[in-house]
Amino acid sequence: MVPRFSDVMALRPVEARPGRFAANLDENWTIGPKVHGGVMVALCAKAAREAYLDEAAADPAGVRAVAVSVNFLSAPDPGAVRLDTAVRKRGRRIGLVDVELLAGQRVCVHATVTLGALERSGDAPVLTVDQAAARMSPGPPAGVAAIAPGHPAGEINNLARGCHIHPVVPDPPAAGEAPLFRTWVRPRDGRVDDLFALMCGDISLPAPYAAGRRGWAPTVQLTAYLRAIPADGWLRVVATAAEIGQEWFDEDHTVVDSAGRIVVQTRQLALVPAR
Repeated sequence: MVPRFSDVMALRPVEARPGRFAANLDENWTIGPKVHGGVMVALCAKAAREAYLDEAAADPAGVRAVAVSVNFLSAPDPGAVRLDTAVRKRGRRIGLVDVELLAGQRVCVHATVTLGALERSGDAPVLTVDQAAARMSPGPPAGVAAIAPGHPAGEINNLARGCHIHPVVPDPPAAGEAPLFRTWVRPRDGRVDDLFALMCGDISLPAPYAAGRRGWAPTVQLTAYLRAIPADGWLRVVATAAEIGQEWFDEDHTVVDSAGRIVVQTRQLALVPAR
């Protein structure tokens, strides 16, 4: 049976405490032995939205996780987790919810989620800078292989069980040029939605791979912006970095939907793999 992203996003309210939810982050949504960071970003966004909507009558269409700022405190193994939420602000246009994701009694993720309405469908932006992702083909070219058994990333990227992931691994960049990773992603079963797009804001190989530094590159902090609800179909993802230091590196993702719209942007700070 193909793992469905909607299943790993399932939340069960815990009756003993309002704003507390239980979930199961199973082994199909891991990188190696640890739960994928983007999956936890999406789950925190969902918990914040559900807690906010539970506390007051609000139009669900006007309440989306427009920004998610996440600190990764420890890397959980797959299994049962708990999400504790606290509504910090309920304004006319903006809400703010804190979320802690716990494995057992250990806090693994702390997130601050800003909630609000997205741009109105059909409204043209005042300005859009040309994005590399928008210049990618709508679907993966024939020569770009999917992550699967036998692929170089097939042994550790377990998300490929539930997603079609077609990455282009770049050659080392020339001096003064930024690394540029391109990836096409869509679920194997189910539709693309805003939570799946948020997860894809952390889908690329770590930027140091382009400079020959390969291995575990744990994200310490990530901030994601949801710009629009994606159209169903392939998501095009571009990731790049401004600086790869000896200890730290940054990485930016831009996620574009099948209609060519920017739907998610992320920036993260992570640790460079050891030599």
